[in-house]
Amino acid sequence: MKEATGELNMTVVTIIAIGAIVAFFWFMWPQIKNAITDQWDNISNTDNVQVE
Repeated sequence: MKEATGELNMTVVTIIAIGAIVAFFWFMWPQIKNAITDQWDNISNTDNVQVE
C-alpha cells in the first residue's frame, strides 16, 4: 500500500511539473517569439548592407 501511495505522489508531482512548464511557455511564448523575430530581422538587415 505504501508503494502505491508513493507512485501516486510521484505521478501528481510529475503532472504538476509538466503543467507548470506548459503554463510558463504558454505565457512566455509571444515574448520569446518576438525576441527571436527581432534578432532574425537584425541579422537579415545586417547581411543586406553592402560595405564599400
